Amino acid sequence: MNFARERLHMVAREVKAKSTSLEAWKLPKSTSSLAPDYIWTNADQDPVPPEKQTWTAWSFAGYWFSDLFNVTGWQIASSTILNGLGTTDAILIALLAGFCNAVPTVLNGAIGAKYHIPFPVVIRSSFGYWFSYFAVVSRCILALFWFSLQGYSGCSSIEAIIVAIWPSFASLPNSLPESAGITTKTMVCYLIYNIFQFPLLLIPTHKLQWLFLAKAVMVPPMVLGMTIWTCLRAGGSIEIFQVQPTVFGADRVWLWLGTLTSVTGGYSTIAVNIPDFSRFSKSHRAQWIQLPLIPFLKVFVSLFGIICTGASIHIYGQYVWDPLKIVSSWGTTPGGRFLAFVCAVIWLIAQVCTNISANSISFANDMTTLFPKWFNIRRGVVFASLVGAWGLVPWKINKAAGSLLSFMSGYAIILGPFAGIMVADYYLVRRKELDVIDLYDSQGKYRYNKFGVNWRAFVVFFSVFIPLLPGLARVVSPSSVSIDIGLRHLYSISWLFGFITSLVSYFLLMKIFPAKSTMTRSQSSIEGVEAAISQSTVGVDKEKA
Repeated sequence: MNFARERLHMVAREVKAKSTSLEAWKLPKSTSSLAPDYIWTNADQDPVPPEKQTWTAWSFAGYWFSDLFNVTGWQIASSTILNGLGTTDAILIALLAGFCNAVPTVLNGAIGAKYHIPFPVVIRSSFGYWFSYFAVVSRCILALFWFSLQGYSGCSSIEAIIVAIWPSFASLPNSLPESAGITTKTMVCYLIYNIFQFPLLLIPTHKLQWLFLAKAVMVPPMVLGMTIWTCLRAGGSIEIFQVQPTVFGADRVWLWLGTLTSVTGGYSTIAVNIPDFSRFSKSHRAQWIQLPLIPFLKVFVSLFGIICTGASIHIYGQYVWDPLKIVSSWGTTPGGRFLAFVCAVIWLIAQVCTNISANSISFANDMTTLFPKWFNIRRGVVFASLVGAWGLVPWKINKAAGSLLSFMSGYAIILGPFAGIMVADYYLVRRKELDVIDLYDSQGKYRYNKFGVNWRAFVVFFSVFIPLLPGLARVVSPSSVSIDIGLRHLYSISWLFGFITSLVSYFLLMKIFPAKSTMTRSQSSIEGVEAAISQSTVGVDKEKA
């Protein structure tokens, strides 16, 4: 009782302090920090201590089941066919896009697995200490934006769940004005979705593997069951496997490449931020399972989406490429409503897990780097759940935005060059050797110059990024922007162009104009890192929000 009373008094004092003083919200600097005294940092930025290096190959498998088994992954192949390509094209694109995602993901993931440091710290070696903040801010904005839209798309799952319990909810009257941009029914669903998602956001990263593995156990059987049901209802007739392309010649080639870029770009964020997760790896080899697994799962999910979409035309008279619409159609009988409820709950878990794995953790790591005095990972995800979920007003963004594939292409413009430069720097320039202590020092070797900018990365990034801007402008506003056909084609291969060109260009610039002072790695640095990691649990409890 005394302990409980003391704990209650301590919490009350802390609440009072934080409600009356901004200074009370400051996080204490980690006593084991690798950063010098003049750099503020906290435990979530430091290398992961051994007791938190818990991720195995199964953890990474669960992660990718989490990230790829969702409504978006289901729809991509079907939308490829609806855009004018054939079934074979859709499957090949899914396979090739899987490899385009897997290769840079594994290569950059190895950095986190070896040094146990997050993306915002890793990228300092190539961009320079202060220019790295440009990359961090860029990814931070994208992560928050996508977190918002992914959360809003979760409304469909909540609606399917509620309608399965109370069918009358489907006809709930709207009491909100048209200017709100959202109906009462959708707002209720969105509120419930965020209430369900919030506690899951608070799970520490090194324990998220269990959530991802739970999804990996639940989602595949549910997807298989849906596929079998649609095939049986369709009488086994799935003509979509015989669909031929409706465009030919050069138009088909560029549509093919553009779709490949879109499908790759939609998951290219993980090729950049994978160190945020791989730093929790137990061994260097655990994350290599991603290389065969990502392409396999992309094709696997796409095939189920194609089969169900193809069978749906014999059931509903039209192609239905949203699995939640199929689920919602089962509500005519008590048994159907029960199955609809179960499937919708699993799709909801799938959506939330994707939002965590692809967006919230990335955003939180970035905020921890940008504002280390005020943000750790837990505070970062809380901030995302408030500002991303409500401040960005995703229902209005969703109405104003273009198609899913166009957005994915735009997303890849920044991430492709980031990933390419990171790979070239670590493997081709530094031969897999980093001075980790200097990565935490604004005056260290990775400052490069007085501006803290590696001019080679600066030149490469903007040389690759600027030629793609006209294509992005045309996608955003096709009726008012007219550009040369060559620039259109260049934009259609934006991810491949960005990744490959930046990788090669950065390597060549670093060879012609080497930054020699950044190439050395002392033994004292290695020993200092090991000592810091072994003591990194000191003071961690004080940093919890």
